Amino acid sequence: MPFELPKLPYSFDALESVIDAKTMEIHHDKHHVAYIAKLNDAIAKHPELASKSVEELLKDINNIPEDIRTAVKNHGGGHANHSMFWEIMTPTSGTPSEAFVAEINKVFGSIDKMKESIVLNGMSQFGSGWSWLVVSGGKLKVYATANQDSPLTSGDIPLLGIDVWEHAYYLKYQNKRDEYLKNWWNIVNWEDVSRRFDRATLSFPRKRESI
Repeated sequence: MPFELPKLPYSFDALESVIDAKTMEIHHDKHHVAYIAKLNDAIAKHPELASKSVEELLKDINNIPEDIRTAVKNHGGGHANHSMFWEIMTPTSGTPSEAFVAEINKVFGSIDKMKESIVLNGMSQFGSGWSWLVVSGGKLKVYATANQDSPLTSGDIPLLGIDVWEHAYYLKYQNKRDEYLKNWWNIVNWEDVSRRFDRATLSFPRKRESI
């Protein structure tokens, strides 16, 4: 079954204090749609892959047929990254779960220090890409990736990712990526990110205990 565009869990203008409605509309209805269309074109060349989820494709990227591997990495990554991106934003931000905060404090010292690290990676990313918080080998880790590269291709589990492609912020912030990154924390759906953390750490119970 072809991949489809997920519906936004809020209106285009719901995040207006941080991301303007026109950016959200173009980002979702144009950019994300394009990634899905090109991913579907690639998968159509190998019908045996049609039953796999985009996460399964990316986790197994090295075994994807060579003639579509780059397309799946780029456009599958774009689809997976954006599908998560919409879900980890909300007009009512809330707070992370106690278990999540405890792990953040253990690894980074505080939630503010974690945010600073993610923002620094986003600012340091030359050109287009993403700044991530992931579970890697049972531990929290932050890093950036170029283009639409997904942490899934490295065996990591993304919990939170900030899109630093210019199309994600340029209409409102122009070249002020730092302002966009700073403001973005006001719309994080911590409830969703905390659930992702819970699911990810359940996969690594022994490793997590040894952190």
